[in-house]
Amino acid sequence: MFEKLKNKLSGLKESSKKEIEKTPDEAFVDGWGSKIKESKIEDILWELKVSLLEADVALPVAEEIQDSVKEDLLGKKISRKYDMEYVVEASLKKAVQSALKADYINFDKKVKRAEKPFSIMFVGVNGTGKTTTIAKIAHRLIKQKYSCALAASDTFRAGALEQIQQHGDRLGVKVIKHSKGSDPAAVAYDALEHAEARGKDVVLIDTAGRMQTNQNLMNEMKKIKRVAEPDMIIFVGDALAGNDAVEQAKEFEKSVGIDGVVLTKIDADAKGGAALSIGHAVGKPMLFVGTGEGYDDLVKFNANWMTKRLFNG
Repeated sequence: MFEKLKNKLSGLKESSKKEIEKTPDEAFVDGWGSKIKESKIEDILWELKVSLLEADVALPVAEEIQDSVKEDLLGKKISRKYDMEYVVEASLKKAVQSALKADYINFDKKVKRAEKPFSIMFVGVNGTGKTTTIAKIAHRLIKQKYSCALAASDTFRAGALEQIQQHGDRLGVKVIKHSKGSDPAAVAYDALEHAEARGKDVVLIDTAGRMQTNQNLMNEMKKIKRVAEPDMIIFVGDALAGNDAVEQAKEFEKSVGIDGVVLTKIDADAKGGAALSIGHAVGKPMLFVGTGEGYDDLVKFNANWMTKRLFNG
């Protein structure tokens, strides 16, 4: 992601590289040292902004990171032990980590402490891997000894009922479904009634992938929320969609509200801008990232891990 910027920061000392994961605070001194002037870092700051934009980071986020680095460095003095390149890169990593962190939610603890059945509604547009993500989370919950039910509330997309039923069969999970074209909210309601009667721990509600600009379909989403009263709403976004995913998340947050984000196809994403942008745009935390097609290819989101990935990719 930051190849051009890395070329600008090519003067790292070997001794500094070992300490690069730390914040640059220890590199600053109050007394003697090289004072950082804007003229020394303006090229690097510009290259930083360009690198972020090329990586599909939303402009407001790119500018915030750029301003954070500038504010962190200007007017400070650097210890003899460190050079400018090290300090700038360390400050940049700190700014990126800050941008990646929203209000943290421990998903596993939230499920554990919740009154059962705990219901989760999944939203997003077509093609993001939403149904597969639901299956992955069901698999994760089953490994933690929870019993699950799946609500097939995507009653519009061709093949949607068959897809979620296949996942249910593989996982050994009951799928509550109606006929194609039936009322999605009624399916969600019946799934919750089933879970209540059978003592199920978690209900995962699939919904039709829909463009966030289709108001009629968004109204249908509101109806599902009104009827099911889910304990949590998760937006599933495609890492490859870049700024489109950011706009989608903003519209779903506006229409139904979202509590957290799962970012799919991170294994195929050479840029990573969506991870930086979505949480910032909606002020909601990343919960998981999808790293492949298998049920175990779901990783709990970690800002440190994502930062390393952005810089090493």
